Amino acid sequence: MRFTSLLAAAILALPSCATIDPLQTERSQSGPLAAPTGSPVARHGALAIVGGKIVGEDGKPVTLRGMSLFWSQWAPQYYSAETVTWLAQDWKVSGVRAAIAARGENSAITHFDRELEKASTVIEAARANGIYVIVDWHAHTAHPEEAERFLTAIARRYGHLPNLIYEPFNEPLREGVDWSRDIKPYHERIVAAIRAVDPDNLIILGSPSWSQDVDIAARDPVAGTNIGYTLHYYAATHKEGLRAKADAARRAGLALMVTEFGLVEATGDGAIDLASSNAWWDWAEENHVSWFNWSITDKDESSAALKPGAGPSGWTEDDLTESGKLLRGRLRSAAAADAR
Repeated sequence: MRFTSLLAAAILALPSCATIDPLQTERSQSGPLAAPTGSPVARHGALAIVGGKIVGEDGKPVTLRGMSLFWSQWAPQYYSAETVTWLAQDWKVSGVRAAIAARGENSAITHFDRELEKASTVIEAARANGIYVIVDWHAHTAHPEEAERFLTAIARRYGHLPNLIYEPFNEPLREGVDWSRDIKPYHERIVAAIRAVDPDNLIILGSPSWSQDVDIAARDPVAGTNIGYTLHYYAATHKEGLRAKADAARRAGLALMVTEFGLVEATGDGAIDLASSNAWWDWAEENHVSWFNWSITDKDESSAALKPGAGPSGWTEDDLTESGKLLRGRLRSAAAADAR
């Protein structure tokens, strides 16, 4: 935990820079900049994990609600200050997730500086709007050297901010992957590298079977402080059985965060299952489990929040898909309830 003086809701101002030097320890600082009055970061400050729950500086449970951006190499137009600001001000999100692509030739593995710049843009916009930001190493297979390099560069530059959250492995596969043999050692390596730079901010870990085997991870958890686990679901595919696994992990003491979910099938397409979506939302709210929807993109699939051709901000009802309309309404209602 940070000392009390650093746990105040103050975030250091960071001037913009066209080129990122990943070896620079952090940007030059022109003095403290308070989070906007009433913003999520102003209310909760630096987050911690206590007793299997994510809590704010006052020790009370915090439920973040937000949107995930799409794979960064395929929807770069939404990795913008405009998009983050619109989500914060119009959709009333308390957090955003930057899904930094770690797959294929056009990803952070081959275009490190370009993708680091995208993450930087999202982080700085989140800081300016007083919301939290997850930097997600968006991979289905392990790339430990590249993940360590990328996330420690983020930690060196932004680890002093209280709104930063790391997600080192989006969705490990199921086949041929074992938690204790394969995924836990990967996480131990990345956690140690991050903690050497940033001792405090939340790190949210993935588990096998596309981050659904949280009950297995709970039997052999990664040691350390402020370490939680992600749970991914798609409401039309995953229902009571996955919530039972999540409840088993929670009973074992794991703090969970849903960093990715959809209202539709696990393919990212198909019809919205509203009954299952509501059951998941009720479960998350009852248990103070944060949630981030997949995703802000204009891809022609039903999980996308935007219709094809939608710009980076200023969306009207005509720009939103059925999923986008439902999410915006849910986020705005939750923010209004929190404000009361």
